[in-house]
Amino acid sequence: MSGPVSPSDQRTGVPFLSASGLPRPHHIGRGEYATGRDDMRPIATILGSCVATCLYDPVAGVGGMNHFLLPDGPPGATSAASYGVNAMELLINAILKAGGARTRLVAKVFGGARVLAGGTDIGALNARFVKDFLSRDGLSCAAESLGGTLARKLVFFPVSGRAKMTFVQDEAAADDIRDLRVPPSAPLPAAAAPAHRSGGGRDDDSGIELFG
Repeated sequence: MSGPVSPSDQRTGVPFLSASGLPRPHHIGRGEYATGRDDMRPIATILGSCVATCLYDPVAGVGGMNHFLLPDGPPGATSAASYGVNAMELLINAILKAGGARTRLVAKVFGGARVLAGGTDIGALNARFVKDFLSRDGLSCAAESLGGTLARKLVFFPVSGRAKMTFVQDEAAADDIRDLRVPPSAPLPAAAAPAHRSGGGRDDDSGIELFG
């Protein structure tokens, strides 16, 4: 299913809270996007060569995430949100409808790994597209983690704009991110990001990259 995902989770029937009472992330898959106004209900996804763009308006307190497969698709493609330009415009328009302002939007981008050897490096094409799009549209990019060869788990808090990311060996072997338990009040460390990332720091105890 492509397009926006209902915040009620009627599609999955998964409760908002885990048995421990911590928020259960609102999961999106390939070709989907979601927005939110509550850091107690973060948005989450798993990425291989795909890219996720997290956008938020820090003044209006609204944000969202998309998950696209390719920079562009064939003419007449039906899964519009699966492709870069459409995915970006759909997410931006959804945030604007929720009260955000395009001039205040801040981005954080993740994914674009080369998870399969040989052939076209789809991850690199996706990463180049999203960076070019943000630059062309004058949108500020506060943090990024792009490229490499490992898949990523990503959790985004749409009001504060905070993001938590972990590397996993491959996309297929990753645990279902809907089972992650993510307390939104965890402190942010001051550690500098490694060279291939920007705007983040590592929580050495958990192995999670934090992008505040």
